[in-house]
Amino acid sequence: MVWMSSSRLRLNHKKNEVMWLGSRQQRDKLSVQQVTVVSSPVIVSSNARDLASFDIQRSLSGHVIALCRSCYYQLRQLRPVIRSLAEDVVSTLVQAFVLCRLDYCNSLLFGMTDDLFQRLQGIQNAAARLVTGTGRREHITPVLRRLHWLPVRQCVEFKLALLNNKSLLGQLPPNLAVAGAGIWNSLPFSLHSADLFTERFKRALKRFLFV
Repeated sequence: MVWMSSSRLRLNHKKNEVMWLGSRQQRDKLSVQQVTVVSSPVIVSSNARDLASFDIQRSLSGHVIALCRSCYYQLRQLRPVIRSLAEDVVSTLVQAFVLCRLDYCNSLLFGMTDDLFQRLQGIQNAAARLVTGTGRREHITPVLRRLHWLPVRQCVEFKLALLNNKSLLGQLPPNLAVAGAGIWNSLPFSLHSADLFTERFKRALKRFLFV
């Protein structure tokens, strides 16, 4: 509160949440349902949103459920109109209304469980089938390659590696996340070249992740 006062900021208790983080056994010991902040009660919440939705178990399951619901809704809305549109137009619409939601702050998804990644991959697969008219029984990997769409997990790794590359080139602050550094160190030495500027790096990295 001292920092907020010195920065001339006022706390809006209606826009703030309190969340207890810890093991289930630790949380069970707590009975406090609200916290008083500047004479105003702030309710204890089981989930909160900050770029993505997190719950008290530090899981992204709620975020993934909401994202799946939103993306499938958009796909259903697009389905009736695609018959009269060219594939490149449909691809642009899907990028604008569906894939952008998967890409938004996707670096936060690093370390997410396999089952949650599979749910998001299902969205991308459905989008690819909608764009290309591919049947459900046909293998999806060649379709993603033809569209130049990296699978969801590789998209996350691509974003983190790209952020590291930009940081090394002085285009971003030098403070790197542990996850980003780990992905960078796992890349082949050819991608670590100091003169590999962003656009060339992006193309080379995408080719590597498609393997």
